[in-house]
Amino acid sequence: MTSTDKLYGLIMAGGYSKRMQQDKGLINYHGKPQRTYVYELLEEICDDVFMSIRKNQQSQFAPHIKTIVDENKYEGPFNGLLSAHNFDSEAAWLVLACDLPLMDAVNLKRLKEARDKSKVATVFAAEKTNLPEPLCAIWEPNGLRAAMRFIAEENSFSPVKFLLNNDAKIVNPTQDAVLLNANTEDDRKKAIEKLRKK
Repeated sequence: MTSTDKLYGLIMAGGYSKRMQQDKGLINYHGKPQRTYVYELLEEICDDVFMSIRKNQQSQFAPHIKTIVDENKYEGPFNGLLSAHNFDSEAAWLVLACDLPLMDAVNLKRLKEARDKSKVATVFAAEKTNLPEPLCAIWEPNGLRAAMRFIAEENSFSPVKFLLNNDAKIVNPTQDAVLLNANTEDDRKKAIEKLRKK
């Protein structure tokens, strides 16, 4: 395995879930906590899987669950992304937020199969908007190095802005609904209703 072939999964579980008012990673959509569900999904397609977490979350995880603690050098999603990059700067990271309850194995495999290692990232975008979803993407090592330069030069912590201004490969999922972000109680109910109809 060369360094560019190494694909690790990274579950973004370190947010404060302020709008949901409960930990989004602990919500049960599939018979288990969402962060456990996505961990198991990524185990099937990645070489290894890690939870991106805050330091005060470490005691919540069983010893067999690998974690990467946020270094708090950056703001927003780049905090977890670049903490993972600093953990292994030669790995590509399939990053998945734990607030995408409709994401499934079929689409994650689709993303992996579409991966273009020459791009900064291979990223899902809803067909309707074509806006990249940075927390459902494969970030290449060179892409994350470029993101660090982007932050320094532009003083911007927006992964979407970075992806729009750099050479990212956009991939549409099988249906836009899998990119539903469940950030509020209304979103949670909507996601549960959609899962019932599947």
